[in-house]
Amino acid sequence: MTVADTAANTEPKKLGVLAQLMRFIIIGGGCAVIDFGTYSLLLGVLGWPIWLSKSISFILGTTASYVINRKFTFQGAGQGNTTAKAGAFAVLYTTTFFVNMGSNQVLCVLFNAQEPWQFTLFWVIAQGLGTMINFIMLKLLIFRD
Repeated sequence: MTVADTAANTEPKKLGVLAQLMRFIIIGGGCAVIDFGTYSLLLGVLGWPIWLSKSISFILGTTASYVINRKFTFQGAGQGNTTAKAGAFAVLYTTTFFVNMGSNQVLCVLFNAQEPWQFTLFWVIAQGLGTMINFIMLKLLIFRD
């Protein structure tokens, strides 16, 4: 066995797009529990405004998502300028924050949400939209291999 063979065997195997997407979805599901749990607590139990509940829940879920996906989903996360990647992540998630929170708020107002199932449905729609944007941008721009 040569030195090159040893190096190749110790290098982590690159994940394909499908494997990355599956990890992203599984991790995202866990982070969505954090997000939705916080949203439900602040909105439904404490009676906070929709925009504030969604803002805080999004920030908590997003922070967990960044930390976990950086480690387990995207191999390119630890390579290159990690400060620049963190900055790009912040810009992406700030944009996604406004898309996520804005679409949730618009749906709640547009349909005059009053029932718990409406708040849940609109949260799911906003979350799905944000998740789609995040995976594509993280894969193509921020954590590219």
